[in-house]
Amino acid sequence: MNGLEKGSALLGRFLLSLIFILSGFMKISGWTQTAGYMSAEGFPMVSVMLAGTILVEMAGGLGLLVGFRARIAAGILFLFMIPTTLIFHNFWAPQGPERMDNMAHFLNNLAVMGGLLMVVALGAGALSLDARRGV
Repeated sequence: MNGLEKGSALLGRFLLSLIFILSGFMKISGWTQTAGYMSAEGFPMVSVMLAGTILVEMAGGLGLLVGFRARIAAGILFLFMIPTTLIFHNFWAPQGPERMDNMAHFLNNLAVMGGLLMVVALGAGALSLDARRGV
Protein backbone atom coordinates (compact mmCIF):
# COMPACT_ATOMS: atom_id res chain seq x y z
CA MET A 1 0.00 0.00 0.00
CA ASN A 2 1.51 3.33 -1.03
CA GLY A 3 1.45 6.61 0.90
CA LEU A 4 -1.57 7.98 -0.96
CA GLU A 5 -3.61 4.87 -0.18
CA LYS A 6 -2.55 4.89 3.47
CA GLY A 7 -3.34 8.57 3.89
CA SER A 8 -6.65 8.30 2.03
CA ALA A 9 -7.84 5.44 4.24
CA LEU A 10 -6.86 7.38 7.37
CA LEU A 11 -8.53 10.59 6.20
CA GLY A 12 -11.63 8.67 5.11
CA ARG A 13 -11.94 7.04 8.53
CA PHE A 14 -11.41 10.40 10.22
CA LEU A 15 -14.16 12.07 8.18
CA LEU A 16 -16.60 9.18 8.70
CA SER A 17 -15.89 9.06 12.43
CA LEU A 18 -16.31 12.80 12.87
CA ILE A 19 -20.02 12.61 11.98
CA PHE A 20 -20.71 10.09 14.72
CA ILE A 21 -18.44 11.49 17.42
CA LEU A 22 -19.77 15.05 17.03
CA SER A 23 -23.35 13.78 16.87
CA GLY A 24 -22.81 11.90 20.13
CA PHE A 25 -21.38 14.99 21.84
CA MET A 26 -24.26 17.13 20.58
CA LYS A 27 -26.77 14.63 21.94
CA ILE A 28 -25.06 14.70 25.33
CA SER A 29 -24.98 18.49 25.49
CA GLY A 30 -28.53 18.78 24.12
CA TRP A 31 -29.98 15.81 25.98
CA THR A 32 -33.33 17.47 26.77
CA GLN A 33 -33.89 18.72 23.23
CA THR A 34 -32.89 15.39 21.68
CA ALA A 35 -35.11 13.47 24.09
CA GLY A 36 -38.01 15.76 23.18
CA TYR A 37 -37.42 15.18 19.48
CA MET A 38 -37.31 11.42 20.00
CA SER A 39 -40.52 11.56 22.05
CA ALA A 40 -42.22 13.50 19.26
CA GLU A 41 -41.25 10.68 16.87
CA GLY A 42 -42.95 8.17 19.19
CA PHE A 43 -39.92 6.44 20.67
CA PRO A 44 -40.53 4.39 23.82
CA MET A 45 -38.10 4.53 26.76
CA VAL A 46 -36.50 7.68 25.40
CA SER A 47 -33.77 7.97 28.04
CA VAL A 48 -32.61 4.39 27.46
CA MET A 49 -32.80 4.76 23.68
CA LEU A 50 -30.93 8.06 23.77
CA ALA A 51 -28.18 6.65 26.00
CA GLY A 52 -27.87 3.66 23.64
CA THR A 53 -27.70 5.95 20.63
CA ILE A 54 -24.91 7.99 22.22
CA LEU A 55 -23.02 4.81 23.10
CA VAL A 56 -23.27 3.44 19.54
CA GLU A 57 -22.27 6.75 17.95
CA MET A 58 -19.35 7.43 20.30
CA ALA A 59 -17.95 3.88 20.49
CA GLY A 60 -18.43 3.26 16.78
CA GLY A 61 -17.01 6.66 15.86
CA LEU A 62 -13.96 6.22 18.07
CA GLY A 63 -13.41 2.69 16.73
CA LEU A 64 -13.40 4.09 13.21
CA LEU A 65 -11.17 7.01 14.16
CA VAL A 66 -8.35 4.90 15.54
CA GLY A 67 -9.04 1.88 13.36
CA PHE A 68 -9.76 -0.50 16.25
CA ARG A 69 -12.07 -3.31 15.17
CA ALA A 70 -13.02 -0.92 12.41
CA ARG A 71 -14.95 -3.47 10.35
CA ILE A 72 -17.16 -4.29 13.32
CA ALA A 73 -17.59 -0.62 14.25
CA ALA A 74 -18.52 0.29 10.67
CA GLY A 75 -20.94 -2.63 10.44
CA ILE A 76 -22.71 -1.65 13.66
CA LEU A 77 -22.91 1.99 12.56
CA PHE A 78 -24.28 0.87 9.17
CA LEU A 79 -27.02 -1.19 10.83
CA PHE A 80 -27.74 1.67 13.26
CA MET A 81 -28.22 4.07 10.36
CA ILE A 82 -30.91 1.99 8.64
CA PRO A 83 -33.75 2.69 11.11
CA THR A 84 -32.34 6.13 11.93
CA THR A 85 -32.52 7.16 8.28
CA LEU A 86 -35.97 5.66 7.70
CA ILE A 87 -37.49 7.18 10.85
CA PHE A 88 -35.92 10.65 10.91
CA HIS A 89 -35.55 11.36 7.19
CA ASN A 90 -38.72 9.90 5.68
CA PHE A 91 -38.83 12.35 2.77
CA TRP A 92 -41.88 10.64 1.29
CA ALA A 93 -44.14 11.83 4.16
CA PRO A 94 -43.88 15.67 4.21
CA GLN A 95 -44.61 18.11 1.40
CA GLY A 96 -42.87 21.26 0.17
CA PRO A 97 -39.45 22.40 1.40
CA GLU A 98 -39.48 19.91 4.28
CA ARG A 99 -39.67 17.07 1.75
CA MET A 100 -36.58 18.31 -0.10
CA ASP A 101 -34.69 18.84 3.17
CA ASN A 102 -35.47 15.31 4.33
CA MET A 103 -34.52 13.90 0.93
CA ALA A 104 -31.13 15.63 1.12
CA HIS A 105 -30.51 14.17 4.60
CA PHE A 106 -31.74 10.75 3.44
CA LEU A 107 -29.34 10.73 0.48
CA ASN A 108 -26.49 12.03 2.65
CA ASN A 109 -27.07 9.15 5.04
CA LEU A 110 -27.01 6.68 2.14
CA ALA A 111 -23.62 8.08 1.11
CA VAL A 112 -22.28 7.70 4.66
CA MET A 113 -23.65 4.16 4.74
CA GLY A 114 -21.73 3.47 1.52
CA GLY A 115 -18.53 4.69 3.15
CA LEU A 116 -19.17 2.47 6.15
CA LEU A 117 -19.66 -0.54 3.89
CA MET A 118 -16.31 0.26 2.26
CA VAL A 119 -14.66 0.00 5.68
CA VAL A 120 -16.51 -3.27 6.33
CA ALA A 121 -15.23 -4.65 3.01
CA LEU A 122 -11.68 -3.28 2.98
CA GLY A 123 -10.81 -2.76 6.64
CA ALA A 124 -9.24 0.21 8.35
CA GLY A 125 -6.09 0.47 6.25
CA ALA A 126 -2.41 0.43 7.12
CA LEU A 127 -2.47 3.39 9.53
CA SER A 128 -4.72 1.83 12.15
CA LEU A 129 -4.69 -0.14 15.36
CA ASP A 130 -6.13 -3.09 13.45
CA ALA A 131 -3.09 -3.10 11.14
CA ARG A 132 -0.73 -2.93 14.13
CA ARG A 133 -2.54 -5.93 15.63
CA GLY A 134 -2.21 -7.79 12.32
CA VAL A 135 -5.94 -7.88 11.62
